[in-house]
Amino acid sequence: MPNTQTDSLLTGLKLKFLRFWDSDLCWRFRHAPVIILSFVIAAGMILSAVFASWIAPYNPFDLASFDLANAFLPPAWEEGGSREFLLGTDDQGRDMLSAILYGLRVSLEIGLSSVFISVVLGISLGLLSGYVGGVTDAIIMRFCDVMLSFPAILLALLIDGVIRVVLPEGTHDEASYAVLIFAISLSGWVKYARTVRGSTLAEKKREYVQAAQVFGVSSLRIMFTHILPNVLGPILVLVTVQIATAIITEATLSFLGVGVPPTTPSLGTLIRIGNEFLFSGEWWITIFPGLTLIVFVLTINLLGDWLRDALNPKLQGQS
Repeated sequence: MPNTQTDSLLTGLKLKFLRFWDSDLCWRFRHAPVIILSFVIAAGMILSAVFASWIAPYNPFDLASFDLANAFLPPAWEEGGSREFLLGTDDQGRDMLSAILYGLRVSLEIGLSSVFISVVLGISLGLLSGYVGGVTDAIIMRFCDVMLSFPAILLALLIDGVIRVVLPEGTHDEASYAVLIFAISLSGWVKYARTVRGSTLAEKKREYVQAAQVFGVSSLRIMFTHILPNVLGPILVLVTVQIATAIITEATLSFLGVGVPPTTPSLGTLIRIGNEFLFSGEWWITIFPGLTLIVFVLTINLLGDWLRDALNPKLQGQS
């Protein structure tokens, strides 16, 4: 009996994989070499960040391991460089390769966390606005209009500044992660809300929603179990793009000195630290973190643009 169940499970998984492999989305992916390369690069960078503790030669959080005698060492291929520090060191003698791997992980943690909060908040308010309508819809949409009138960076700066004033001075560094995530998420939920609201307005007129209402299904259940699965397509595309936007926002705030503390090697912090030495010859301190940020954001944006076109019904018949 266990063997039969295992065989049935494997057969089911195989059929699902074959169905996915033959799908239009997978076919488009297999015939887009630039997108395949972008996916490989993005996946490799994400895995490198996730497993930074095992890959990085040093721990950039360990202040005791810093040696000022190794400060400002150039990359290994430059004159005066050392194979021990492949991408050189910064002003504190910190290994740049290790700092970049850990910094990418910090930026990913902040970016993904803020996007998750934005998605939950935006989907909830978008469903409520589109399904209930009336005064509720008007209030939520006017609030969205007000939020959209502020640039995301300015809004995040404002929220971050207000929270830092409210918090006790000694807790700023400890709460910097949470404050940064909160500031970025509050500046990014509006797009999800407007997207879900537009899709909900169209979906709630369909027969399956009206049938559920006739049978007495609760509004909450209709919104989250009937309508939500049918509006996730545009959200998936938006999430991909917003991850890159959130990471850029984190890097910008950290570069401006209102993000994570200087002892935490996020990409924005590393770029800000290296900017002080850019024109004194120590170019690698800011160039390598900057290139990492550019490459990662570029690959994510390319994947997001491709996913948007691949899921567009108007382009389904085009090769």
